[in-house]
Amino acid sequence: MKKLIILSTIALASCSQNPKVVTTQEAPKPPAMKSVLKPEKVDLLTDINQLTFAGKRSGEAYFSADGSELIFQSERDDDNPFYQIFKMDLETGDVERVSNGVGKTTCSWIHPDGDKIIYASTHLDPQAKQKQKDEIAFRASGKTRRYSWDYDENYDLFVKEKGQLKRMTTAVGYDAEGSYSPDGKWIVFSSNRNGYNKKAKELTQEQRNTFSKDPSFMMDIYIMKADGSDLKQLTTYKGYDGGPFISPDSKKVIWRRFAVDGMTAEIYTMNLDGSDKKQLTHSNTMNWAPYYHPSQKYIIYTTNTQGFANFELYIVDAQGKHEPVRVSFLDGFDGLPVFTPDGDEVYWTRKKDNNDVSQVYRANWDHQAALKALDLK
Repeated sequence: MKKLIILSTIALASCSQNPKVVTTQEAPKPPAMKSVLKPEKVDLLTDINQLTFAGKRSGEAYFSADGSELIFQSERDDDNPFYQIFKMDLETGDVERVSNGVGKTTCSWIHPDGDKIIYASTHLDPQAKQKQKDEIAFRASGKTRRYSWDYDENYDLFVKEKGQLKRMTTAVGYDAEGSYSPDGKWIVFSSNRNGYNKKAKELTQEQRNTFSKDPSFMMDIYIMKADGSDLKQLTTYKGYDGGPFISPDSKKVIWRRFAVDGMTAEIYTMNLDGSDKKQLTHSNTMNWAPYYHPSQKYIIYTTNTQGFANFELYIVDAQGKHEPVRVSFLDGFDGLPVFTPDGDEVYWTRKKDNNDVSQVYRANWDHQAALKALDLK
């Protein structure tokens, strides 16, 4: 990885259809987090640092294929309280807003060619700006609500290339959590469209009632070619299937499957055609946000095995044959981990003290120690 510039203070033009790059001053490297958090034990992570500081929430950070850029979502625009998509140049620290500043956005990914970015957005929702105003007013009132993800049926996938935005999905329902395959040929994503289209008629009354209360009940994984053609549904399980990524060799999909009641989740893999589904974790806890190491020998993921509210990072071998190994020993929430393309670092979303403020953190990664811990060669 190239020299890292820490992002400290960012001023962004809001609601711009052509967002400008905002250059940030180089900030001194913050002290290693281990000196502040005093983890009990960290064998695989060293030199832990906070990367982003702006806004109330930042997270879900992913890399360009060459490791020079990081794309992530963040709540930092004054006139929009919802996530927008930003891209950071890791050499200079420059940050550019990718999305247009309207509506909600999530789950961005950079195509291997570096020219295209896919993300989900609700900016075409006629009520998008009113929803922004309503949320701003709610937060200003001092009232609070328990944080939960919004499966807005106005989410669609969009690809931005050379300043132009192309709509990739048009079905009513939450179409999001999209990413490209490393070979650039495929897009895998999650959708609950079958809760809104003609297939909804096949649901029992009990299933309809469940879906009305929990839209994630009808979430399934889909795959299509990078141009949006040849759409195929890969899962049909009632309950949430989501958060898919394609393996480094572009042959496998890894994802998380929640129980119908949403209380537990396990990690699965399958082929690109939906065959050979295999469960990798069996802890009967909440295991989610899986991501392959570039070696494809193991997977890093998030779990609350240590306690309902204590989410930590773990690794498990790619075949699920060995006992998972705990990676993080930090207070608060640690989740959504990803490896750099060279596999030498880990970036993840972190909330200290389980408050509402989340930011992106990074650490050096010991690949050889991970192989040894999992009894892999």
